[in-house]
Order: sequence, then structure tokens, then C-alpha cells
Amino acid sequence: MFLQALINGVAIGCIYGLVALGFVLIYKATEVVSFAQGELMMIGGFVALTCMTALGLSWWQALPLAFVATALLGAFINHAVLKRMIGEPVFTIVLATFAIGILLRSVASMVPAWGTQTYTLETPFRGRVVEFGGVVVSMESISVILATLVLVGLLYLFFRYSRVGVALQAVSQNQFAAGTLGIPVHGMFSLIWGLAAGVAAVAGVLLAPIAFVHANVGFIGLKAFPAAVLGGFGSIPGALIGGLIIGVVEEFAGLYLPEGFKAVSAYVVLLLVLMLRPQGLFGVSLKERV
Repeated sequence: MFLQALINGVAIGCIYGLVALGFVLIYKATEVVSFAQGELMMIGGFVALTCMTALGLSWWQALPLAFVATALLGAFINHAVLKRMIGEPVFTIVLATFAIGILLRSVASMVPAWGTQTYTLETPFRGRVVEFGGVVVSMESISVILATLVLVGLLYLFFRYSRVGVALQAVSQNQFAAGTLGIPVHGMFSLIWGLAAGVAAVAGVLLAPIAFVHANVGFIGLKAFPAAVLGGFGSIPGALIGGLIIGVVEEFAGLYLPEGFKAVSAYVVLLLVLMLRPQGLFGVSLKERV
């Protein structure tokens, strides 16, 4: 049971890590925390569902389409709403992301093909299991872990070797200096919002076999916020590691602690981190001498 809970925790932790990665990407570039990431994850799941049911596409075809469609939505949100709020207090922009999340959830519930129903997303791995050492692991959990590793590897290569990725790093480190070097800072903002939304969409598609697809699945994305804080709000590897820790803690809380502790375990970890190490595991504590 311990190994089974550990593997399940790693699988769901990968989902939290991907959504937390969106939190970190946006924060590093714009210094804004976006609480619409969970709803963008939900939109990605619904887009994949539509591609498979209405268009007859396979899961392998629906996944990249969900990434692209949700990435375009994320870029549009930044261009249409958040770009016009530049210069406003950060708290105001954070509240705007809350409002965007509520709006996306409401719109999704009003779409006839989506609504408030709960849907299942057929995957190539449904019903398949792998057994080793007496532990039975579903192929869906293994696919989540492998897909997360592949996506994180692609993001590393993108930021490390592509010109656009290097430009995004420059913007995240110093917007003014990047602008003086000719980098279109506002265009980079839209790109990073699109990239974060696309990553959230992949998380939504991978989460669908575990938590299904419905309009309120975005609330699960809020578990990614403690993961981002735990890893260090600004550390990309920390986001993934924080997600894994939160996922494993949740599974063990559900296995060994009384009923109800699993639902709040992520937020207990969040409080402990804020009290003991506010900068997170991989964050840097900046001190100002006056």
C-alpha cells in the first residue's frame, strides 16, 4: 500500500507541478500571480474532449491541439485584458486573474457541449496496468509521469537553446534591460502567458482520466499554488519538485490519517512553508540593507 500510494502521489504531483510551472513562468516574467491557471487547465481538458468527440480525433491528436488552442487563449487574455492594466497595483492585477478564472468557469458551464456535466476522456491507456513486486500501477499514472518528464525536458531545451527562450529569460530577469536590447517585452508577456496556458492544458488532459472533465475541475489547480510556494516562487525545477511533494503528502495523508486530512494537507504544508521558509525550498531570500 505504501508503494501504491507513493506512485499515485507522484502521478498527481506531476499534474500539480505542471500547473505550478505556469504560476512560476508568469511570475518570473511579469511578477504577477495568475489564479486563472486552474481554469485554463479545465479549458484544455474540454478542448481535448471536443476534439475527440465532435471531430473524431485520437487522444494523440487532441493533446497538441488542446495545447495550441489554450495557449492562444492565454496569449489573448494577456493582450486583451492584462496588457491594459500595466501600471496598476499588482494586487489589482491578481484580482483580475481571479475574475478571469470565474469568467472562464462560467462560460464553460454555458457551452452546450460542455455544461455542468462530468465527462470521461478516453485514453490509449485506459484499463491497462503494469504489475511489479506486487504493486499494480495503471498505465494512465505512468503516462502522466512520462509525459511530465518529456514536457519539462522540452521546456528546458526551449529556454536553454532557442533564441526566444533566451529572450524570455532575459525579460524575466530584467524587463528594462531586455527592452533596451530590442526585445519586445510586451510580446514576450503574451508568449509567456500562452506558454503557461498551454502547459496547464496538458495538465488538464493528463488529469482527465483521474479527475474527469467538468467545469469545476479548475479548483484542483489551486493545489498547485502551495506547490509553487513550496518549491520557491521563481524556481522552475522547484515548481515540479513542490508538486511532487504535495501529491505524495496528499496520498499519504489519505492513507494514514483520518478522513478529511487529505483535502487540507496541501494547505497545511503551505502554512508550514510560509512560517519556516517563506522563500521555499529553492527560492532565494533577498535582504535589503538600509
